[in-house]
Amino acid sequence: MIFELVKIAASNLTRHKLRTALTMLGMIFGVAAVLAMLSIGAGAEDEALALIERLGLRNIVVRAKQFEPDQLTALRQDSPGLSRQDVSALRRALPEGTLVVGKRVLRASLVASPHGRSDSRVLGVGSLYHRVSNLEIVQGSFFLPADEENAHQYCVLGTTASRKLFGLTDPLGQPVKIDQHWFTVVGLLADQVIEEGEFEGVKIENPNNDIYVPLATLLAKYDRDPVADELDEIVIQLPAGADIPEQAAAVSALMGSMHRQIDDFSLVVPQELLQQKSHTQRIFNIVMGAIASISLLVGGIGIMNIMLASVLERTSEIGLRRALGARKRDISRQFILEALAISISGALLGIALGFGISHLVASYSGWPTIIRPFSILLGVGVSMTIGLVFGIYPARQAAGVSPIEALRYE
Repeated sequence: MIFELVKIAASNLTRHKLRTALTMLGMIFGVAAVLAMLSIGAGAEDEALALIERLGLRNIVVRAKQFEPDQLTALRQDSPGLSRQDVSALRRALPEGTLVVGKRVLRASLVASPHGRSDSRVLGVGSLYHRVSNLEIVQGSFFLPADEENAHQYCVLGTTASRKLFGLTDPLGQPVKIDQHWFTVVGLLADQVIEEGEFEGVKIENPNNDIYVPLATLLAKYDRDPVADELDEIVIQLPAGADIPEQAAAVSALMGSMHRQIDDFSLVVPQELLQQKSHTQRIFNIVMGAIASISLLVGGIGIMNIMLASVLERTSEIGLRRALGARKRDISRQFILEALAISISGALLGIALGFGISHLVASYSGWPTIIRPFSILLGVGVSMTIGLVFGIYPARQAAGVSPIEALRYE
């Protein structure tokens, strides 16, 4: 019986191809818009998660603020700036298992090897920096605590820095000149697939073109402005299960006392950034989804309008079927099936259009887009619901037609 009703519904819809196609347009554009908006939101969410992983979800980052030279001189009368003393104080005060690592960026004018030159960024870091920053070693090893304590002239290269300096040659054990000092390569990092950019105001850089040297070596071998901060950044990785907001407050209080309440540092808490980003993303998805859903609502109204017109147009047919023994529910099912057919067909075409829009956005704007199965199921589910809801009233109208009056209808 259902199969027969489906055949009748398909026949009635294909009989008026243009009208059926125009009725589908609202569903097509509605589903495509919902899918495209959700794919843009999902792409932004995945990109944010990748950036957060780079910062470290259990990390707290203390960064030195930038000031004009005359302001910096005045500040140094009260605050020593970010330094290794802060690192030692944080290690003593924070829970057991916490890793605290300092970092300083060297503005090197020459980075070269016997095989080539590079524009790589040079960073002086603690021996545990690769652990707090999720850096993977693929050759050799990161330098050891003893190398840091003894200011050994060792370095670890990112993949881009290695290619620029050594090409396809194995870099391990090779010399690298950074300004006037030579360093020996002891490790090579895995390639990182992270785009440079900003996340909630925090600048994130790809480490592939970085060169890492022991912090103590960099501070001992290279001159710095005496009023400048000794460190650019301190990275704190808390142990699993630690209360991050509570520890962030403790870090802020300790740093404030160490710096005599001078506001010359800032705290970056990736977990809080992620929560803020997730909240913003949810609002974006709701607003964009609501706007896109207007097209679905318009499509539903179009389905109801066409189905009501179809009831009047096919009154004689309905009367004949009722006279031949068709029950009210058979008539009702037929019209509901037609409404569902329009909405489902529109949804499938809308999904195809949504895929196209998503790819166009990704290609021309550089905005990442990801189409998830949930988005497809949501589009189809909503369109089916709309088809069902807006098809029920015309179906009831059709089922309620009197057979005698219908047969006399012209």
